[in-house]
Amino acid sequence: MCSQTKAAAIMANIPRADIDPSGVFKYVLIRVYSKEEGDDSEIDIVRGYGWAEYHGDIYDKVAYELEEGGLLECECVGGGRIRHNPDAKKIHVYGYSVGYGRANHAVTTEKLKDLYPDYEVTWDNEGY
Repeated sequence: MCSQTKAAAIMANIPRADIDPSGVFKYVLIRVYSKEEGDDSEIDIVRGYGWAEYHGDIYDKVAYELEEGGLLECECVGGGRIRHNPDAKKIHVYGYSVGYGRANHAVTTEKLKDLYPDYEVTWDNEGY
């Protein structure tokens, strides 16, 4: 019989990517860890929103929500920008966060391709 920790069950239901439906905006790549003893599970999630003035605004909100139950811990592993053009079905990931550094855009684009399978999703390290 296989048993799953509460934290792992919570992580299984966290969307791997959540971004605004259109526009150019900041994003962060967040690593979510289990805090339960003997559970070393972790996932990476992408969050990008136009309301954020700073990358830290997104991270602070998401980390607060996920860590609230005491079973999960979050770490921002970098950031950048996303240009989302739904009419053209294109997403471009680029740039970096001054506070958190450059996210691994290759990881980010894979998460976005899963969420938007019919889109062209590209990345580069140019720009801010």
